[in-house]
Amino acid sequence: MNKKIIIIGAGPGGLTSGMLLANRGYDVTIIEKASVVGGRNAPIQAGGYTFDTGPTFLHQKFTLDEVFAETGRKAEDYMEFVKLDPMTTLTWGDISLDTSYDQATMVRNIEKSFPGESANYERFMNDHAKKLQAIFPCLLKPYHKISSFLSSNLLKALPYVATSKSVMDVLSEYFEDERLKLAFTFQAKYLGMSPWNCPALFSILAYIEYAHGIYHVQGGLSNISEGMAKVVTEEGGKIRLNSEVTEINYRGKRAASVTLADGEVMECDDLIVNADYAQARHMIFGEKNESVEQQTKKKYSCSTFMLYLGLDKIYTDEPHHHVVFADDYHQNLRDIQGEEAISDDMSVYIRNSSVTDPTVAPEGHSQLYILVPTINCRNGHDWEKTVADYREKVISRIIEKTGMKDLREHIVEERIITPQGWQGADIFLGATFNLAHTLDQMLYLRPRNRMQGFDNIYLVGGGTHPGSGLPTIYESARISSNLICESYGKKRDRVDFASDILNQTAELSPC
Repeated sequence: MNKKIIIIGAGPGGLTSGMLLANRGYDVTIIEKASVVGGRNAPIQAGGYTFDTGPTFLHQKFTLDEVFAETGRKAEDYMEFVKLDPMTTLTWGDISLDTSYDQATMVRNIEKSFPGESANYERFMNDHAKKLQAIFPCLLKPYHKISSFLSSNLLKALPYVATSKSVMDVLSEYFEDERLKLAFTFQAKYLGMSPWNCPALFSILAYIEYAHGIYHVQGGLSNISEGMAKVVTEEGGKIRLNSEVTEINYRGKRAASVTLADGEVMECDDLIVNADYAQARHMIFGEKNESVEQQTKKKYSCSTFMLYLGLDKIYTDEPHHHVVFADDYHQNLRDIQGEEAISDDMSVYIRNSSVTDPTVAPEGHSQLYILVPTINCRNGHDWEKTVADYREKVISRIIEKTGMKDLREHIVEERIITPQGWQGADIFLGATFNLAHTLDQMLYLRPRNRMQGFDNIYLVGGGTHPGSGLPTIYESARISSNLICESYGKKRDRVDFASDILNQTAELSPC
């Protein structure tokens, strides 16, 4: 093919595009500002400890398997997966629930913690098997043309999409106990949204998790990025680290080249942008930049306060994944969505992956990844003034709510990322999960895989269709890569593992 493709950013979307297009014969160069690949899926090294920057588990693994298969490979040849069971421990005060992808186990666990609710769980799973079958095909196609809305698949999914209901509204149709509802709505945090505001269609997130399970990658999920980078280079693609694109240059509506920070100009036939959408849109589009004010008018996800702790002990009795809910979860989320108040009554997610993975810390040691959803930077909270105090509140909550009573005495390495830190890492408003997934920022109304107003610029990542989360980001890359191929008259057949998997699950779902 010999067409030159430049990809700005070596995050999951950029690496997936690089794999696919290099395998298809394109001359691919990925340009990455950082010294490592991965973006928010990169590793953080602190002493002898390895942390994931962002994503900490993989769901919907069949999508990753599909994109590797499209290059003639298996993901298992590049990384080691561990399917977790239990998946996550959820805690509300004195009640906890261990979640499982095994439905018989989940029935027992629900009955133990929430007597009488297991039949509601079975009804939820049965209904959502059908709901996912209807919605899933709509996530696999581009929406750069208004005619996309006339597809038969979207018409079938319309009852699930065109509704004013929220995820919480949907769960209220199934469960009585408010806490159990949260066990099927907290997945909205993957989108950086409150389940009280998140569109109803995203109740499929809980179903996907509970039907198909979640996976840890030994060494950290950042090894997915490392594996993808290896495929890119095996296929002849190039990855340039420590290289920053400062401007896109045009010939009419076409991106003709990019200028790097050192002054180098690189020509291209097509351009893929994997940078944070809103940040890139006002910084690197040169004469076609949009203003910061234009980007600020959009709706954004929450941010996160991050603690990465290296410990000189292993908490072997603590779960791999643990979510401790705020005492007043709804108010906590109202504070976050309001983008002004920082909750002292916070929800805390803790990953204690050393109980599964001995490679992420020195022998006899462990590491904790701690995430607290909080406000983004829209209203200018000064985290530098409050970071020490907030850190203490988070650690105190972990000590109070878990078995890690002596946590403070065993911290030997520590890193912190505040919302301001995310903003300083070129994430607009520090909104860790990108543009909000509201109905007016989805499908055709979300920045499109083939950018509107340009002939050869494509988007991948959480800021475009289908949205945030590793599987959907991989899918965004496949959509954009296929659009590039179609622009040269080469229509690609998709590798499709999902259809059989989803059909089998629907057939097996209890009634």
